[in-house]
Amino acid sequence: MNKRFAVLIAAVIVTAVLVVGGIATAAKPVTTVSGDIHTEFNGDFSPKVLSKKKLTPISFWISGRMKTLSGEHIPPMREFLLEGDKNASISVKGIPVCPPGKLQSTTSAAARKACGKMLIGDGKAEAEIKFPDQPAILVKSELLAFNGGFRGGVTTLYLHAYITVPTPAAIITVVKVKKVKKGRYGLQSVATIPKIAGGSGSVTFFKLTLDKGILSAKCPDGHLNARGTAEFQTTPPTSLNGAVVRPCTGKN
Repeated sequence: MNKRFAVLIAAVIVTAVLVVGGIATAAKPVTTVSGDIHTEFNGDFSPKVLSKKKLTPISFWISGRMKTLSGEHIPPMREFLLEGDKNASISVKGIPVCPPGKLQSTTSAAARKACGKMLIGDGKAEAEIKFPDQPAILVKSELLAFNGGFRGGVTTLYLHAYITVPTPAAIITVVKVKKVKKGRYGLQSVATIPKIAGGSGSVTFFKLTLDKGILSAKCPDGHLNARGTAEFQTTPPTSLNGAVVRPCTGKN
């Protein structure tokens, strides 16, 4: 598919929001600048009071906004890597698996109808498409997250978006999540961002909420951490990286 609306969703798999270029401890938007690229990320989870020892189901939301300081079209993002706190976990146990074929060539309404029992989150996304010598086109879509199953230690999520400009298309983004052992971090998600409109488009905004229970967390020391790297398609590539800390209250 040469016209794609890639969604930055790898970040939905952890219990803290990615901030590139700094560290944040409050649930407020955090911004960073690298060259002409300006990013703003935010997110949080609830409830804030968690067991110190046992995983507690939480709901989670994340949002991001990307732009250039010059007002020029922002370069596409190539890859999004995020590592979540070792005290967080993801589980899709008991949720039916949505076959990706049911999401192909479908509107958002049709995708809900086909895989409604497998829906685990929703939100919205926007992208800017800029062809040479033409005005930029803003495209908007509902963002739907479906369970793709668990196999071989990897949890798969399917993110569905549907656009009508430049041409109608259902866009399916695959997110892979697995456990890792990297000190404070124990949950890793990786997304390779496909081209949008043959490389002429870039995501400019997204917001996604995961239903309560897809993610769980415990709070042994009063906070949950995350760190990540976003790479943009520039020459040479522009990488923005950093970490966040979100407070929680642990109870016995």
